[in-house]
Amino acid sequence: MYSPERMVYLEKTSGAAVAVGSVGKQRSAIRSKKSGFTNVTERVMKYIFTVCGITAVACVLMITIYMIISGAPAIGKIGLTDFLFGDTWYAKKEQFGILPLILTSVFGTLGAIVIGVPIGLLTAVFLSELAPKAMKNVVKPAVELLAGIPSVIYGLLGANLVKPLMYALEEIIYANDPTHQFTGGANLASAIIVLAIMILPTIINISENAISAVPSEYREASYGLGATRIQTIFKVVIPAAKSGIASGVVLGVGRAIGEAMAIILVAGNSANMPELFSSVKFLTTGIVAEFPYSSGLHREALFAIGLVLFVFIMIINLILNGILKKGGKKRQRPQERRDRLWQKQLRILLLKSAEE
Repeated sequence: MYSPERMVYLEKTSGAAVAVGSVGKQRSAIRSKKSGFTNVTERVMKYIFTVCGITAVACVLMITIYMIISGAPAIGKIGLTDFLFGDTWYAKKEQFGILPLILTSVFGTLGAIVIGVPIGLLTAVFLSELAPKAMKNVVKPAVELLAGIPSVIYGLLGANLVKPLMYALEEIIYANDPTHQFTGGANLASAIIVLAIMILPTIINISENAISAVPSEYREASYGLGATRIQTIFKVVIPAAKSGIASGVVLGVGRAIGEAMAIILVAGNSANMPELFSSVKFLTTGIVAEFPYSSGLHREALFAIGLVLFVFIMIINLILNGILKKGGKKRQRPQERRDRLWQKQLRILLLKSAEE
């Protein structure tokens, strides 16, 4: 027999055990309810994500099919060779050669890349790595604001600011050339400058975010190896952020290729072979300028231009992704070998520091 004190103790402990057990059961029930709710939520979200993905793919397929159905008949009537490589676009005589438009779009986009990408990348590096905080708080919102400005505003600014400057330069260059047809500043050079300005916000914002996302350990390890700040930026930070930078460049190029409203105000809208100081017509501006009054084969030819532009954009994006993300298949030069060895040593140091 237990003593009275022992009996009281056993009763208390048994009651506490029962209470603990009941609390545990309640918590288990709550957990099971939460788990069931979480599982249902995950299944619902999975279906939503799946539907969104299928919708995106379906939209691309629908656009592709529509462009092929609308543009292929004109190519069949005109002839693929005459359409793509003909150098005359004259709707009244049903001459629909778009080689000048293709070359203008190619050279205009390349010019915008040559000007816009270095400026955009260096600006992103400055904002992420070098700019004082007060200056960054002013410059970054201004750059983001540029991305939201309608393209027609860029065109108006180009028509009022860039065109007079290009016309003055044209007069200086061709002052003694009686055969040159002056454009009043509405030429390919003006279009390239406007396009370069328009792609800057996209490249700067995405590149700056990619550079800022590089772990600080990369920079610290580079400084530990004796690298300077500039060496660290160009040898470590930018290579680590190249995927995001490539995405920014691709999006910027996509905007340059597909732009119409700004370009139609500064390019001159004449289907000539591209020269810096000649009036030109892009693929996009050709559609915008002539579609309202087109009919018959003329309208079908404009749809065919849209099909060519669609394929052109896809090819450019694939090429840029291949060049910028994979680095191409060029031979390694001695300097490149040294750079790769330096980066390898940096990675080894990072791994050792992580293990410690």
